Amino acid sequence: MTVHSDSIIALAKWLETPAGHYALMWEQAQFDSVVADLFGYNAVQVGLLQLPALRNNRMPFIFAVDEPISEPSPVDNEFPAEGVEKGVVVLTRFEELPFAAQSLDLLVLPHALEFADDPHQVLREVERVLIPEGHLVITGFNPVSLWGARQVLGRALGAPFLPVAGQFLHLPRLKDWLKLLGFEVNRGRFGCYAPPAHSEKWLSRFGFMERAGDRWWPVCGAVYMVSAVKRVTGMRLIGAIKKERRVAPASIPATAQRTGANSRHSTGKLDVGDS
Repeated sequence: MTVHSDSIIALAKWLETPAGHYALMWEQAQFDSVVADLFGYNAVQVGLLQLPALRNNRMPFIFAVDEPISEPSPVDNEFPAEGVEKGVVVLTRFEELPFAAQSLDLLVLPHALEFADDPHQVLREVERVLIPEGHLVITGFNPVSLWGARQVLGRALGAPFLPVAGQFLHLPRLKDWLKLLGFEVNRGRFGCYAPPAHSEKWLSRFGFMERAGDRWWPVCGAVYMVSAVKRVTGMRLIGAIKKERRVAPASIPATAQRTGANSRHSTGKLDVGDS
């Protein structure tokens, strides 16, 4: 738990840098857009409370889950969102969410998988607590990007650009995990195409790369956002079942059969009488 706590603290400090602020603003815009149209009763944010990911959502009950760390992490004063009736921060491990099975309508995981001890177990817990057709939104650092390449080089040289303890997941691998757990990805996007710079001046100079990246190399953004829906196998019938009217196979009508029989019978009498 100490190593994990240190990694969370390192992420919180990195987010205070110009590059961290740049990534945080992009993620905030994505969460604001995605969660605005998601409705239900209970929504939960797992980790990274510096980013109020649910501030644009209007579910009546909003909670947050964070892990206990040795140093207090700053919590944005925008959590809970204005107008929300409940906003409770629960301290626990991400791998053991303190919620009943199928009790939540929405879960958001900003970088929670990358700094969890067992990211696959976190997703299993997410699948357990989400209701059928519940929504999941994840953000993470993309290893296939300029920032990812800089991180690999920086680790070799002893000067990483991103927090060193992060287990950055490739998006195809994450999609495979979601598919195995019964989730269907319905939205995704990459962003933060600027080179890994340490100053706000250089990051702003490369601002034009946001539009260029979306057009020319869309899968190479430094940060990605994935939205998925929990699907449950089986068919649900809505409304009354309309009974099909069975049609009898084509045959000679009964009246025609009786008429034909009488005709044959009368004809036989005539033949007998004639003879």
